[in-house]
Parts: sequence; structure tokens; C-alpha cells
Amino acid sequence: MHLVYADEQGNVFDHPDLFGIARSGNDLVELLEDELIPLPAGATLVGLPYTRPVGMDPASGKMQLLPGAYQAVGALLPQGFTRYYVPGYSKTDKTQKFPLFGYTAVVWKDGGFYVAAGQSDDPEPWNPENCDRADLEIQVDRILKTYPENRLYKHLSHCALEYECLTASNTFLQRLEGAVPVSFSCNAGCYGCISEQPDDSGFVAPQTRLKFKPEVDEVVDIMLEHLKTPDSIISFGQGCEGEPSTQARTIVEAMKRVRAQTSLGYININTNAGLSDHMRAITDAGLDLMRVSTISALDEHYNAYYKPRGYTLQNVEKSLKYAASKGVYTSINYLIFPGVTDREEEIEAMIGFVRRTGLKLIQMRNLNIDPEAYLSLIPPAQGEIYGMKALLDIYREELPDVVIGSYTHVPPVRQEI
Repeated sequence: MHLVYADEQGNVFDHPDLFGIARSGNDLVELLEDELIPLPAGATLVGLPYTRPVGMDPASGKMQLLPGAYQAVGALLPQGFTRYYVPGYSKTDKTQKFPLFGYTAVVWKDGGFYVAAGQSDDPEPWNPENCDRADLEIQVDRILKTYPENRLYKHLSHCALEYECLTASNTFLQRLEGAVPVSFSCNAGCYGCISEQPDDSGFVAPQTRLKFKPEVDEVVDIMLEHLKTPDSIISFGQGCEGEPSTQARTIVEAMKRVRAQTSLGYININTNAGLSDHMRAITDAGLDLMRVSTISALDEHYNAYYKPRGYTLQNVEKSLKYAASKGVYTSINYLIFPGVTDREEEIEAMIGFVRRTGLKLIQMRNLNIDPEAYLSLIPPAQGEIYGMKALLDIYREELPDVVIGSYTHVPPVRQEI
């Protein structure tokens, strides 16, 4: 399990003597064999800027910095995999923050790269290597010529071709879960927002947020184009927009028009679910699936990260309960971080939240964040830290009827609404 590191030109090396280590919260930890899997297809190795690699001398067990102009390396995992640890590193400039990605510990073992992670879902549908870029360009061109006045398609073409967003790409390839962003505003100020950051945040938003209010006709065009098969999913609430439920009037009208023309496929919303009245209206318009983003079921932690404006975690719970009562297949987009999500108090609170709301699916999503910045923002641990691998085992035992996954699924039996 040898240390992996990179030079300033991006060349990656494995150390002949030092072992790779990892981080859980602020603690450097030794990796175990059963916490490693081969680097998945579609994963990317990246250098961590403003860092030096930290390895372990296997003879003495001591941690040591690697001398020279080198930086630590992490892996960015595709959907379907849950990270157990963050890479081990030491920052050379603590004022600098990492780009907003979810970094996973990586080592060299048995002639190949291994990561500290486990498979939590079928990775194939969302494997980036399964997106044919040449075909995507053809389909983008076709759709833009078919709908030359649709500003949403123009916006999504940039997301698909420039950012290589798979959900946006699906919209043009007419497969799996497609995107239909609707909102330029948000009722939360998420610390790790990927589409809008304050000038003094120290983060650079990796995506450009939607800058206009779509017309209902533009939304309907995209929905009808995508909902052509029984298993197709069209989703409000994308990384390139704010909170979709702030545009509830547009969503409700679009849903009514679409369902008057087809019953095929599933309508999903990715939301913070804080605007309970808006979520009720969207649910009543015929919503099939709801995925609610959360980072914790503890108020202090939730509020520190989301910075909610005019709503509370209780509003989120209320929205989920109402949707479930109407037959909506509900899930959470659970933003997870080693050394935080696996804290005793976090686990207990989330199990209670899941049971109270009747959730069907927990989507384990690796939080894109700078570790030090995040850990300085949230409350310190109150109890034992179990480890991410143990956390998954606990959830499967305590919540046997809840699916543990990584992305939105078509329900096993279509819900009657």
C-alpha cells in the first residue's frame, strides 16, 4: 500500500518505501486491506494544490513528509462509489483552499492504483466512459436545430460539452436521468455551492449558474423530449441552478402540461425541500420522485453548511413526510465526509430522520469540499467515530427496508399518486 504522489508537472509516482496514509476528519490514519478497492473505471487522479505528501515508514510506524517539490494525490470517484477516507497530506499554505471536488485516498498496491472506498451502487449507468462524446456532439447539434429558440437547451449544451456534466449530456442523448434547470435563485447559502460563491469565499465555483427565468414552454419542450420511455427520468434541480422550488409556479404548470400529453417516465426534483408550501404544490401536481439534499440531521451542523434562508430542518422533514404520504418515492442526497458522517451522534440522528420521514433510498454522495475549511465550519465530534465502512454496515442493519445507493433510481414498483 505504497504512497502515491505527483510532481509539479502532474507526473504520478509510487514511493518504493513509504506507505500511503489517509485522513479521517483531522486525523491521519493507517489504511487497512479491507478498506481498499481497485481504482474504478471513470475515476480520475488529481494533485492536491498547496500540499506535500505524507507517508508512513512501515518499519517504525512514523508519519513523515516527503521531501522535494511534490504534492499529494487524490482520486475523484464516479457515481456508485463511497469514499472511506480523504488523502493524507500537509498543506504548504493554509490560506489556500482546494477546488470543490471530493478527494479520496489512493495508494499503489499489487501493481495498480487502489482507493479507500467501497461500491455502493451499480457504477455502469453513470460511468463517464460510457458517454460517447462524438454521439453527444451530434445529438446536441440536432436538438439545438430542432429547438433554436429554446434558451434552456443552449444552456444545457454548454453544461454537456464544456463541463461534461453527465445529467446534461443525458438530456441530449435521451437516456437515464435528464436535466431541466429552472431556477437562478436559492433560499440557501451552501458553503460548498458549486454554482455560486461569494467573492471572498476562497472557493471558485466550478460551474456557471443559470442566469435567466425559463418560460414554461421551454421547460415543457425538454420534458416531453426526454419522457419517451417508461424508465426515463427528467429532473428539476441541477448543479447549475439554485433551488428549483423557488420557481414552483413554472414547475407546476409545466408538469400539468406534460402529464396532459404523456404518462411515460418519471418526474423528479432535486431540492433542499425547505419551502414546504411550494413542495406541497409540486407534489400535488404529480411528482413521482423527490431527492432532498442534506448533510446532517442535526440542526447545528445542517445550518452551518446550508445557511438556510427562511426555513429550518423541520421544514425539510415536513416536505418529505408529505411527499411520502402522497406516494412519492423519496430519497436523500446525503453529502458525506469521512470523520464527520460516521460520528456516533450523526449516525443516530440520521437513522431517526430516515425512520420519521419514510425514506426509500439514501444516496451516498461524496462531499466536494476543502477538508480544513469544512471541519472548521461545523461542530466538533461529540461521540465515537465509527468509520465509513462501519457506518454503511450500521445503516444496512438498522434500516433494512431502505436502499443504500448513489444516485436516483426508478422505483421497483411504480408509485400510485
